[in-house]
This record gives sequence, C-alpha cells and structure tokens, in this order.
Amino acid sequence: MELREINVLAVTECVAELCIIANKKLPNDIEKSILNAKNNETEPLAKSIMCDICQNLEVAHSAGLPICQDTGMAVVFLEIGQDVHFTGGDLYTAVNDGVKKGYENGLLRKSVVSDPLNRNNTGDNTPAVIHTKIVGGNRVKITVAPKGFGSENMSAVKMLTPHDAEQGVIDFVVEVVKKAGANPCPPIVVGVGIGGDFEQCALLAKQALCGVENSPKSEYYKALEQKLLSEINKLGIGPQGFGGKTTALAVNIEYAPTHIAGLPVAVNIGCHVTRHASKII
Repeated sequence: MELREINVLAVTECVAELCIIANKKLPNDIEKSILNAKNNETEPLAKSIMCDICQNLEVAHSAGLPICQDTGMAVVFLEIGQDVHFTGGDLYTAVNDGVKKGYENGLLRKSVVSDPLNRNNTGDNTPAVIHTKIVGGNRVKITVAPKGFGSENMSAVKMLTPHDAEQGVIDFVVEVVKKAGANPCPPIVVGVGIGGDFEQCALLAKQALCGVENSPKSEYYKALEQKLLSEINKLGIGPQGFGGKTTALAVNIEYAPTHIAGLPVAVNIGCHVTRHASKII
C-alpha cells in the first residue's frame, strides 16, 4: 500500500472536534438504551429519574451544552495504519494540543492535575491518556473518550486463578457494581476486561467501555455479557441508586490470551454518560 503523509495539525483538529462532540452528544446506542430503560421502569421514582436523565440529554443537545459538568479526563485511542507517516511535528504533542483546543473552545471543565499528590490543575485538561495501536493500511482512526471520575473511582482489577472460572468472574464483576452503589450515577455501563496480564486486562476493560473492540465477539462472550447484565440488574440499585430495574444499561466484554496460571479480570465502570466519539482521517 502506498505510503501516506498526514500533517499532525489534522490530528489536532480532529481531537479538538471529538472532545466537543463526545461531551455534548452520547453515542446512539447508549441514548437508545436510556430511552428503553425509561420506558421499562415501573417504579414511579425510577421512572421519574429516567425522565430527568432523558430531559438532560435533550437540553444538552439543543443548547449545545455538555451532558455532564464532569467533562472528564481525555482518553484518546489512536489506531494508526503502518503506512502512515506523520509530518509537521510530534504526534503526542498534536493530540494534547487538540485536547487543549477542544476543552477551551467547547467551554469544557478542565479537571486534570499535574501531580497526583500536589494537585495542581494544569488549566487545559492535558495531558491526555493516549493508547496507540499499529494496524494495517494508511488511515488513522481516532477515538476520544472523556472519562469522568465518579465512575472511574468505582473500577477495580482482580487477579483470579483458573480455578475461579466463569463463576468467579461473574461474582467479582457483580460485587464491584454492588460496592459502587449509587456513586457512579447509575444506570451504568460496565466494561469488563478478561485475560492478558495485570495491565492489559485494565486496558481491555477501558476498550470495552469505550467501544474500541479488540477481539471478535464469540457467542459465548455475548451470552456472558447478557448473564452479567441480568445479575447486575437484579441488585435493584436502580437509577441514581433509588431502586428500580435498571442498574446497568449494558455490559461489554473484551478478552485476550493469558498465562496458564492466571485469570486477570478488570471492571471499568462508566456512568450513564459513557461518552466516546470516533473519526477516521
């Protein structure tokens, strides 16, 4: 395939655009799930809360406002074709320039501190968390997933053993959601990463949450997603923790090969405002 040159200014502009889009418009599948949850709730309080959530989405869309005041830490996935050559500067600098521009022009809250203990705000929501994957071809797919920390703080990783098997995975995921309770602003989306090692399973969970598929989904894992969703919704935590049928809107699993002695599992929780937007350049 012919080598293609892409000026990093195109990356900056794309990231800036996606930061704004992701914060102001939910993916269609999540929006649809929220509407379905509203229609399926029978408890008056749960239904009322779901109506409020739907109204918030409508107001944000019509007024051009962020869906949530926590406009998140920018997580950026780059799927880069191996036949792409970037020109005009450093790629990661271009990504962070895009985050700066998007958060400034979109009037989005800046929530990143430069040091986890000294807590000094960087003032521009950078640096972003950047994940890079080299793929075939000469195009670049950019996904921006602003991640709020009310839900991020409820996430967890556990190193299970093969003996724990499927039931061990189910028990762990459900326990993480149960412990989270109302804190992640349910109804939630649950990203689950299974396999790999300590750090890879966490990345898989983030990819699952943000619509970045790593592996083809088998019927087995599709069935496991539905089983987990059913068990989570049996908890009865409900919208905003006030009870109801809908604790989770969806469970998404990504998985990878692992060691014969291991069964790493990660759970990355997203609130009902689980945002991501993608574009190919």
